[in-house]
Amino acid sequence: MTEFLTYAKSGVDIDANDEMVDKIQSAIQSTLGPRVINLPGGFAGLFRLDYDEKIFKKNYKNPVLVSCTDGVGSKVLVARQLKKYNSLGFDLVAMNVNDMLVIGAEPLFFLDYLAVNKLSPAWVADVVEGIAAACRVADCALIGGETAEMPDVYKKDDFDMAGFAVGVVERSRIINGSKVEAGDVVLGLASSGLHSNGFSLARNICFKHLNLKPEQKIPALEGESIGAELLTPTRIYVRSIVKLLGHYKVKQVVHGMAHITGGGLVGNVPRILPANCDAVINKSAWQPQPIFDFLQKSGPVEDAEMFRVFNMGIGFVLVVAPDFADSVAAQLTRTGETVYKLGTVKRGSGKVIIK
Repeated sequence: MTEFLTYAKSGVDIDANDEMVDKIQSAIQSTLGPRVINLPGGFAGLFRLDYDEKIFKKNYKNPVLVSCTDGVGSKVLVARQLKKYNSLGFDLVAMNVNDMLVIGAEPLFFLDYLAVNKLSPAWVADVVEGIAAACRVADCALIGGETAEMPDVYKKDDFDMAGFAVGVVERSRIINGSKVEAGDVVLGLASSGLHSNGFSLARNICFKHLNLKPEQKIPALEGESIGAELLTPTRIYVRSIVKLLGHYKVKQVVHGMAHITGGGLVGNVPRILPANCDAVINKSAWQPQPIFDFLQKSGPVEDAEMFRVFNMGIGFVLVVAPDFADSVAAQLTRTGETVYKLGTVKRGSGKVIIK
C-alpha cells in the first residue's frame, strides 16, 4: 500500500496554522479603528487615510507616509529560556513606532512576521497579544502579519520575529535635526531598562560569565530575577511625543529627536546633529536603572563600552530651543514621562561628549 507524503509529515501543520489564526482574532480586532477597512480572509490589510475628511484635512495638507522595520534581536533567546513571550510582541512594536516618532510621525498601522521551527497556536497567540497590547498603547492598528513554519531552517524551539510599521507626518512638520544649533537643550526620557539592544553582551555577562539561571533573584536588582529584568518591555513614547508635537509650532521648539537603540547615546544622537555641533551630556544628570550598574560591575565593562552598547537609562532624546526647554519638560512630565536635562548643544564636530 502506497504511503503518501503530506505537508504535515514534512514538518508543516496547516491545521495548527488555522487554529492559530482563530486564536489571535480577538487580539487583532482590539487594535482596529474606523480607518481600517474590514476584509475577512483578505490577502492584504486596508487602511483609509481619509476616514474623517474634516479631521484629516485639518491635520494634514501634504501628508507623507513613513515606514520602519525592526526586530528584537537576541532578546528572543532570553524569552525562550524563560518560556515567556508576551513581552517580545510589545518590544517589536515599540522598536518600530519609536523610530518613526523621531521625525514627528504618528503611527498608523503595524504588521508582524514570525518565523518558527514548529507552530504552536498558543505560543503565537501569546506573542500576538503582546503585539496587540503595544499597538493599543501606540494608537495604531495591527492590520496584518505572517507566520512561517520552517522546520528545515530553524532548529527545535528556535524562532525569530520582525515588525513593520507605517505612519504619517505633515511634510512641513518633518523633524530632521536641521534646526539643531549651539545653545539648544538636550532632554532625555527615561527608558524602562535595556529595551531591546545590547543583549549579546548582557547575555554573555549573565548566563556565561556569571552562570546565572534566568529565574535567579538578584539582590542588586531589588530582588527581581535576572530573566524578568532582561525581559522588561521597551517603553513606547508615542502618546507623549505626539501630544507634545501637536502643542507647539514644531520646528521653532523641537529641533531634533533620537530613539536610543543600538549604539546608545553616543551612536544615535549624532544622527541628528549638524556637522558643526556637539551634544555635551552630563552623566550625573540622571541615575540609570540598577541593571546597568549590575552589568557594568559584573563584566566588568568600561564606561565607554556601556554608553556605546546600552541606552543607559535614556530611551528617547529631544533637542529643543532653550527658551522652551522647561515648558517641554513640564508637558512631557504631565503625560507620564520621566524627563532629565541631559546637557546642551555646543559648537563642535557632530559628536556626543559624555562628561
